[in-house]
Amino acid sequence: MSVEQPKYLTLLTWIKEQIGSSGLKPGDKFYSENELSAMFGLSRQTVRQAVGLLEKEGVLERRRGSGTYVTGGARGSRPSSNTVAVISTYLDGYIFPNIIKGIETVLADNGYSMQLALTHNKVENEFRVLKALTEKPVDGVILEPAKSALPNPNKRLYEIIRSKNIPLIFFNAWYPDMDFPYIAMDDRMAGGLAANCLINAGHKKIAGLFQSDDRQGLLRYEGYIQALREAGLEVESGNVLWFSTEDIPYLGEDINRVKRCIDGCTGVVCYNDQIAFTIVTELQKQGIKVPDELSVVGIDNSELASICEVPLTSVAHPIEKLGMKSAENILELIKDPSFNACLVFEPELAERSSVKYY
Repeated sequence: MSVEQPKYLTLLTWIKEQIGSSGLKPGDKFYSENELSAMFGLSRQTVRQAVGLLEKEGVLERRRGSGTYVTGGARGSRPSSNTVAVISTYLDGYIFPNIIKGIETVLADNGYSMQLALTHNKVENEFRVLKALTEKPVDGVILEPAKSALPNPNKRLYEIIRSKNIPLIFFNAWYPDMDFPYIAMDDRMAGGLAANCLINAGHKKIAGLFQSDDRQGLLRYEGYIQALREAGLEVESGNVLWFSTEDIPYLGEDINRVKRCIDGCTGVVCYNDQIAFTIVTELQKQGIKVPDELSVVGIDNSELASICEVPLTSVAHPIEKLGMKSAENILELIKDPSFNACLVFEPELAERSSVKYY
């Protein structure tokens, strides 16, 4: 599923089309930033970003005190390092090794090396990595943002990267206040698929366990809520449990908190397979049978879904395809800053044994 491109790329494309079709020649004066801002209803910052990229390509030239002019062609660009920085929240286990594998395969096939860094979903780690990036020569950045559901405290560093005309693509999630392209699974649709799986199996009261500090959690919750309402089922706040990144290691120990959330429910939608695996394992220890007493649906269709004591029905994440497309699109952006690099994958349901049909 393609996504509408960022506003600055739309403007950039329009400017190129105007220069190509309106007979403007090298040396001709072009619209000012104020004029472009008024014409398109865009902020000066967005206009400046588009003009800055066209300066880098050698299409436009800003002359202090005079204005913006059409140039005679490319004047050169940043020296290439043949390196792309890849910044992930995690690497060990779960879905991340295959995402990184997809990225590395495409980069290597195209003569690029990968510079990998991890944030462990901590904004202070993201700060350190981004700060180092502003001082190193890289041709592009592929990044999974930390705490993407929360206000972005590292916005200034992203703006520095933008000012250096370094292409950047978010993967898995994105900061909504940052106008960079992103590649992700349709997480709202994923939450809806998980909930509808239980609804179609005849479940009437369905709980939800969602992560609060990542954008994926918010979108999966939205899909879950929408599915329940469209089915005419009641949505009860007491049957929704929110947790943060820091809570995850302790969910097994705090199983009573989960039991309070699922009380009276016959099914539960879990934020991901890691949570679903933990819940199934702990509930089975306490004599609560899955799926006979509680049906469980995960999201991501990771290896955990297959090796769980009760194999999990799960919404499939594109994983390696997402990694490969992130790499392909950053390489396109390196060649052409006007390229629309946004892409959203539609998920599908992988059915196993964790759902009881009524």
